Amino acid sequence: MINTKENIRSLLRQVCDPEIPVLTIMDLGIVREIICTNDDAVEIIITPTYSGCPAMDAIAFDIKMKLMEAGFKQVKITYTLTPAWTTDWMSEEGKNKLKKYGIAPPQNISSRLNKLLFEEEKNIECPQCHSTNTKLLSQFGSTACKALYQCMDCKEPFDYFKCH
Repeated sequence: MINTKENIRSLLRQVCDPEIPVLTIMDLGIVREIICTNDDAVEIIITPTYSGCPAMDAIAFDIKMKLMEAGFKQVKITYTLTPAWTTDWMSEEGKNKLKKYGIAPPQNISSRLNKLLFEEEKNIECPQCHSTNTKLLSQFGSTACKALYQCMDCKEPFDYFKCH
């Protein structure tokens, strides 16, 4: 394989998030930089969605395996916490994948500007019936990056990928 950033991006589009397998790491926007050092060496700089995210070690391992399978002999994964990851880095395709998977995607930035820390976000759309008649059950859902909501119309509980 020719060592170009686009070829590497193509490989990284095949690496799924271990907690939400319908999303790739490129959908999440956690890949900050790709550094090609020579024909068989590459460094990938990634930012966790949350500091201390337990999935980051698995993601780093999966990146290394994907690139080594493609012929890269030296793969270095570097974590960076600055700038802090934000849901603004998620692709629109990733947000659509979340919704189809049954997780409400993060709302747009204008709705977040009015939200205080740990205040319930309003009008979260139910991914099953599309109602916005929903309520927060818990600030913490199945993972730290999600909150648990319930639709008051169809009564289904669902995760909401929190904005930050």
